[in-house]
Amino acid sequence: MQLANYLFFTTQCEAALDFYAECGLGRVTTLKRHGDYGMPLASETMRGKIMHARFEGPGLLFFASDNDDAEPMRGSAHMLVMDDRATTDRLFAALAEGGEITTHLALQPWGSYYGKLTDRFGVQWMLDCLA
Repeated sequence: MQLANYLFFTTQCEAALDFYAECGLGRVTTLKRHGDYGMPLASETMRGKIMHARFEGPGLLFFASDNDDAEPMRGSAHMLVMDDRATTDRLFAALAEGGEITTHLALQPWGSYYGKLTDRFGVQWMLDCLA
C-alpha cells in the first residue's frame, strides 16, 4: 500500500505540473486529456485539459487533473522530508516563487529545519529537513 495525493485544479493543472517539473520535483509519467479516446466531455471548455496525470520523482508520487467543479485546495499539504539543507533551500525558494510563504524556512523549536508555503496554484507544501 502507498498513499498518494490527488490534486484537483479547475484549468491550471498542466501549468502546475510544468512548474513542479521546473522546480526539480520530477516529471509527468502518465497524461490523459479530456476529450481524448472518444470519452464524453462534461463541457467543451474542458477539451484538451488534463483528465488524469501521474507525476513521479525520487521519493514522490501524486496525481492531478482539471475539473470544472474543483474546489479550492484546503485542508491538505504535501510534506517533503528532505535530507540536506541546500536542497531544501533551493526547492523552497522555487516552490515559493509567485506563492505565499506561511512559515519561513528556519530551524524550528522542535529541531527541524522547516518551512511552509502555498504555491501560485494554491497547493500547500511543507518542507522538513532534519539535517
